[in-house]
Amino acid sequence: MYRIGLGYDIHQLVDGRDLIIGGIKITHEKGLLGHSDADVLIHAIIDGMLGALALDDIGTLFPDTDPKYKDIDSTVMLKKVYELIKEKGYYIVNIDSNIIAQAPKMMPYIPKMKEILSHILDISPDNLSIKAKTKEKMDAVGQKLAIEASAVILLEKCMKKMY
Repeated sequence: MYRIGLGYDIHQLVDGRDLIIGGIKITHEKGLLGHSDADVLIHAIIDGMLGALALDDIGTLFPDTDPKYKDIDSTVMLKKVYELIKEKGYYIVNIDSNIIAQAPKMMPYIPKMKEILSHILDISPDNLSIKAKTKEKMDAVGQKLAIEASAVILLEKCMKKMY
């Protein structure tokens, strides 16, 4: 049995924060505002994973009202959600994702993002697509006020226990 999930996230760019996307620190004068490290790509992937299993969203699972999640590394949340997938008897077939940012340019960072995320999620980098897009200077993203990400995740039920 296959399950598909769609994830989306957006965070405002602000002064005084590191820019963390795809599990790596990106050199930029601003970072993303959020209760956690505000990693939009990982958050979109997490929501897609949860959606594929018809589970609660990231905000319900990791509420911004809980101080234990303040400034948490999003890779930690990703690992926890991946464990839920395995507990339900699924594995990730592939992920297709987009990072939408006017600046900074994401392309130089994508190989390292793929390396980190494919390792955490036990998938081949060939099964993980991360694409960089802009908003052609339109809306909040295009005006360099925010960065957004989207992801589609395909899961398949394990026929026998793989873990």
